[in-house]
Amino acid sequence: MARDPIPTWYFALVVVRLEHRFLLIHESTHGQNWHLPAGRVEPGETLVDAAKRETLEESSIPVIIEGILRIEHTTYPENRARLRVIFVARPQDNTPPKSIPDEHSLGAAWFSLEELDKLSLREEKVREMLKYIASGGQIYPLELITTETALYKV
Repeated sequence: MARDPIPTWYFALVVVRLEHRFLLIHESTHGQNWHLPAGRVEPGETLVDAAKRETLEESSIPVIIEGILRIEHTTYPENRARLRVIFVARPQDNTPPKSIPDEHSLGAAWFSLEELDKLSLREEKVREMLKYIASGGQIYPLELITTETALYKV
């Protein structure tokens, strides 16, 4: 007997690092707190493409995705699930962060770990992630995510 599919939302989050500073977004939602560039993957979009798009929309900074920090899968009692891929990236160029609010964010800025204490973060996990990366934590290769048709290379 076939089972009903479980509705699953896919999200891409991006930790963007420039030397000792990290890019954070001043959100226009979620209490106007600070958070990583992040958002839902659109139909037909890859996780990597969503990560690049969300970062550009929310910060105005084009990025190069370098690796994966973590893949999180959470199930909920209401027969639904969420999958979040947390990417690590660097700026593609010297584009300054967005300073004029729009429908995607109130703006963006670079912060050191020490400056995080002055911010209202949406989730404490952001601080943990940035400290982990700053301390040399493991970053996984992008090849961890691929399509079903990708070949295995020997």
